[in-house]
This record gives sequence, structure tokens and C-alpha cells, in this order.
Amino acid sequence: MNHSATEANRQSNTVNTAGLEQWLTKLRGNPLVPLLVAGAAVIAIIIALLMWAGSPEYRVLYSNLSEADGGRIIAELDRQQIPYQFSTGGQNLLVPSDQVHSLRLRLAEQGLPQGSNVGFSLMDNQAFGISQFAEQVNFQRALEGELSSSIESLGPVASARVHLAMAKPSVFIRDSKPAKASVVLNLHPGRALGEGQVNAIIHMISSSVPELITENVTLVDQHGNLLSRPQGMTSDLDGTQLSYIEEVERSYQQRIERILAPILGAQNVRAQVAAQLDFSSREETSERYGPNQAPNQAAVRSAQHSASYTDGEGLIQGIPGALSNVPPGVAPSPIELQPNAEADDAEPVEPRQPPSQQNIDNVINYEVDRNIAHIQYRRGQIKRLSVAVVVNYREQLDENGVLSREPLSDTELDHISRLVRQAMGYSDTRGDQLEVVNSPFIELDSSELEQPWWESALVHQLLLPLGRYLLVGLAALLLYFLIVRPLLRRYTNAARTTPEQPRLHVQVGDDDSGTESELTPGDTYEKVQQRRRKAHTHEQHVKRLQEMAKDDPRMVAMIIRSWMDKNE
Repeated sequence: MNHSATEANRQSNTVNTAGLEQWLTKLRGNPLVPLLVAGAAVIAIIIALLMWAGSPEYRVLYSNLSEADGGRIIAELDRQQIPYQFSTGGQNLLVPSDQVHSLRLRLAEQGLPQGSNVGFSLMDNQAFGISQFAEQVNFQRALEGELSSSIESLGPVASARVHLAMAKPSVFIRDSKPAKASVVLNLHPGRALGEGQVNAIIHMISSSVPELITENVTLVDQHGNLLSRPQGMTSDLDGTQLSYIEEVERSYQQRIERILAPILGAQNVRAQVAAQLDFSSREETSERYGPNQAPNQAAVRSAQHSASYTDGEGLIQGIPGALSNVPPGVAPSPIELQPNAEADDAEPVEPRQPPSQQNIDNVINYEVDRNIAHIQYRRGQIKRLSVAVVVNYREQLDENGVLSREPLSDTELDHISRLVRQAMGYSDTRGDQLEVVNSPFIELDSSELEQPWWESALVHQLLLPLGRYLLVGLAALLLYFLIVRPLLRRYTNAARTTPEQPRLHVQVGDDDSGTESELTPGDTYEKVQQRRRKAHTHEQHVKRLQEMAKDDPRMVAMIIRSWMDKNE
């Protein structure tokens, strides 16, 4: 029984295979099948091209997302049924360009992306009884995360990572260690940080960390370039000072051009200013002593007067004692007589008085004339200005009405020079220089300055979608002429001989019998064409005989008579 069942299955498989081969043979023989397959393929290609042409342009929504934030954002995009793509490498998340800004606002409302930087929120979930070391580590991590978030808020910075080495105080100064910081910046493509921005980041970090000075902050970008200035390396001017110099020069330039524009025209004057500024910080203290002045003009600081008088009568004299305390009066001493004279004839003599004596001492101290000046010079003072002004020729109409260009007179140039001197604050002490030149300007063709229309960004935006649709149309035409049209023509020619069409009676054979044969369903396309060629040849022979009969009927009659004689 098993052998009979196997034989039956083999026969059924043979029958099925034969039926499949017969069905495939019929499909191959039917010219409609290739046409349908080619038409379906062409339609599918055209639809795919139309979808490609109508697909939106994708732009970056977020870049350098963490895995957690990327998963949350993709889940939200799937929930809102918004298409998205990943760039090469999966670093950027792309969405349709017309939805970038609205998606960012909607995701920001939900707090996405949350960011991978931890902040002081880390201190909210500390375990009870945590050690001081773990608490210090958490504080350092929180501070690093907050600084990273602050740096990432800057425009050119895509992401930042901050490493802090906290200060270690000690009772011994030589054992204490200062705080240090290292920052790695990942900048957006095509963006760069200026020197002023680098200094701003350094000062922000040094102001946020205790005992951290700016010299101990190091900044490095994603390419390994050192952005901060190494310790000990100084330059003459930093970015802030260069910006200030440019601002001063631009201010003077605008002053000069504004004062000359109403006289000469805004397009007929050009000015350039070179300013030399002093950024050194200086302090000066001076003490000066003036010469002695006249007594009636000088200020008296102190004065001391002392007087001493000596006189014979009015003063107490003698040896200290009882006699010295006797009030002045007649002297009790006897009258002295002249020597060698008699007592009766002698005259009394007055006692001699000692001479009077007077001593006066005056000491006057005058204030010393002293001047003390402490001067602190302001940084950024102008040391010197160099100004160059170019004035265009004046356009005038001559007697014939032709526009000509003539130079300015010396008087006009002198007036312009004086105006420029006043506008720039000219100073001979500083050594300022001014040069005014009158020269014709080169006229530029306005058509050369205009941007060609094919380089306009608006034209590019319009032509890009249009070019896609034109490419789709061109591909459709090529598919039609190369694939569909030949198959359609072949199907049309074959359809004329199908059994559904009315039967055609075709005369076949080269003999004169002119037998006719009907087309049968089994006849192939090649057989029909062969019969048609034979019928066409017979018709040509008949036409040639008819023409010969018209041209020479006697010869035709003789040929027919000879045929009749042979038949008899």
C-alpha cells in the first residue's frame, strides 16, 4: 500500500508540474503578461520617485543626546506620529524642517531633553548618615554639573565637561594646595570662541569655585586645542582691548564721514583712522616745595617774643637782704666830698647811675610751601591718531551739458582739512597726523555688484523641489518609450490575430488556384505573417498580369488559347 501511495503522489506531482509548465507556457505565449508586468513596474517606480520628490527636507532637532533623553524624545515623536531620522553615526536626530521649532517648544514644555548634567538637585536625595567624604564628593559633582550647564547655555558651545580639583587648606602654607579646574568644550560645527568669550568662561568658573584663580583654569576644545592662555604667556593686547581699539577707530571714522557727507555726499568721501592707545596702568605721587615768600604773604605757624630791660633807678639792686627790700628813696649813705677840699667849701656830688640795658628776642616759624599730588592715569588713553581722508572729484556740467569731473580747489581742501581736525580733536602735543587727498573714485557698474539670479538662495529653494519633479517626469518618459511603448505595440499587433477577432480569409499558395484558408486558433503569429507574405506576392502577380493584359491583349489571348489547346 505504501508503494501504491508513493506512486500516486509521484503521479500527482508529475501532473501538477506538467500543469504548471503548461500554464507558464501559456503566459509566455500571451503578449499581455509582459505588458502588465512592465506597466506595474513602471507605475511602482514612478510612485517611488514621486514619494522621493515630495519627501520633506530633514534638519537637526537635537544632537549629542544621551541615551535616556533620546529614548524619551523618540517615544514622544512616535506618540505624535511625527517622522524622524538619524544621521550617519546616530549622533543627530532629524525631523522635517517645517516642524523643528514647534517640536523644540513642545518638547521643552515637557522638560525634554533633561540633560545628563547633574546639579545641586543631587543633594536633595542624600541618605541619612552619609559620611563627610561622600557629601563632599556629591557637592563637587553638583558644582561641576551646574558649571557645565551654565557653559552649555552659550551659543557656540554644544556640550561641556568640567573637572574640579578642590582646594586643600592646611595650617602650614607650604602644604596648602590651591583649587584648579579643567574644562573640555564641544563646539558646534563651524563655530569658534573668541578670546573675550574664553576669558568670560574662565572668570565665570574662577568666581564660582572658592580659592580658584584664573591662571589655574584650563580650557580645551574637542580637537585638543588649548583655548586658555598658559601661565606666564602674555600678549600685548587681548581680545577686549582689540575690540576697544576698533570701536574707537570706528567712532572717529563715523564722525569724519558724517561731517563731510552733507558737503560732499556720502559716496564721495572715505576715511580711515588708526588709533594708538595706552593700556598701561600707572600711578604717580609728587611732593613739591615752593620758594620762601614775603613775610606779609607767608602763613605764620608759630611766634615767640621775649624782652629784657635793665635800668639804674627803676630796678632793685644790691645784695639780697634787708637793704634790698627797702623802698626807693634818698640814699642813706653820707655825702661824698671832693678830696683835698675843705669841708665848708665842698659841694655835694651826685652818685653815678649805671647805664640802662634792653634785650628783645622774637622767634617766628612760617609754614613751608609744599604741594603733594597723587595722579592715577586712566587706561586706554589715546596716544596718537592718524587719519587719512580721500575725497572724490566733483561732478559738474560744462557748457555743452556734458557731465565732467573736476578736482577740488586748494581752498576747499583747506576747509575740509580744518573740519576734519575739529572732528577728530587734532592735537600737536600727541603728534596726530592728518592727510586729505583729492582723487577720482573708480565707478563700479551696478550690474557687477548685483548677485546673479541663479545664485540667489530663494531661487535655489524653488528650483530644488521643481528639479525633483522634473527628474521624475523625465524618468517616466524614458520608461514609457523604452519599455511600455514597445510592449504595447507588440501586444496591439498580436491582438489583431487573437481568436476573439473575426476570422480572416487569406489566399495562400503560389499557384493559380487561389485557394483560401481560414485562420485557426492554433496558428501562431509567425505562420500568419508567412501566409500574409505569400498572399501579398500572389496579389502582385495578379496585378502584373492585369497590366500586361491591358497593354498587350493579343498576347494574353494567344497564351489562353495555348492553355485551352493543351487541355483538349
